[in-house]
Amino acid sequence: MAKKNSQAEFVKWFGPLLDALRELGDSGKPREVSNKIAETLNLSDEVLDETLKSGGNKFHNQVAWARQYLVWEGLLDSSKHGTWKLTDKGKESTLTEHEARDVFLKWVDFHRKAREEKGRSQVIKDQEGNTPEEYEKESSPELLEVLQKLSPSGFEKVCRELLREHGFENVVVTGASHDGGIDGYGTLEINPFVSFKVLFQCKRYKGTVSRAQVGDFRNAMIGRAEKGIILTTGTFSNDSIKEANRDGAPQIELVDGQKLIEMFEKVELGVSPRTVYEVNLHYFKSFMD
Repeated sequence: MAKKNSQAEFVKWFGPLLDALRELGDSGKPREVSNKIAETLNLSDEVLDETLKSGGNKFHNQVAWARQYLVWEGLLDSSKHGTWKLTDKGKESTLTEHEARDVFLKWVDFHRKAREEKGRSQVIKDQEGNTPEEYEKESSPELLEVLQKLSPSGFEKVCRELLREHGFENVVVTGASHDGGIDGYGTLEINPFVSFKVLFQCKRYKGTVSRAQVGDFRNAMIGRAEKGIILTTGTFSNDSIKEANRDGAPQIELVDGQKLIEMFEKVELGVSPRTVYEVNLHYFKSFMD
């Protein structure tokens, strides 16, 4: 089995995730839950900003995996509608670190039996490096990887198309001029009487956008627009999120890799929906004992 300190770090979030959902009224959006855990445990920016090799945020991915195991255990609802919710069993449950590890090992062994060609350590490794959704469809091409392979100008242009599909008008990419960090602009109409100009910046890479980069973008947009958007295939540091929402300064919307994928899927831009049947592992478990 893999070493405890190098594999399956997400087990430590099992109990805090249950506690966070109870504090949120038994349900919450994924980021709300992660933020509540971070707030309650006073997690450092170093933990919150760590990234995976794929460029995704490691902490949020670990919390997502903790949620997946709790779904398999019947403590969380399996709904795919973007809200995590405690089941009746989950409302009454708490997990110590020891109990969490027992739950984890039970389901790792179950998946190992379902994938007999893989040992326990390989199953854990596969999970650690992917999101729960990626693990279930590991043979599918990843949209984020495709976006990261585009040229910088190509990514700017596809972001232009994405904004158009989401209701923006007169969207223009400024091209090679890189006007003070501004990659483009567009108009968003709120209603027939109100519309405003929005500036946007596109960052096609696997890294983390820093607070300084958000500040530089805001400085470039002051006096030119009331709203700004930064779209990246990477992630945003905890400090950059605080900077984007700083009181008294123009607000900046942050779109990270995960949200970017959701935006593409919502309007089916460059992606095609497919119907699949997901195996309900909880149902079959009793027949494998």
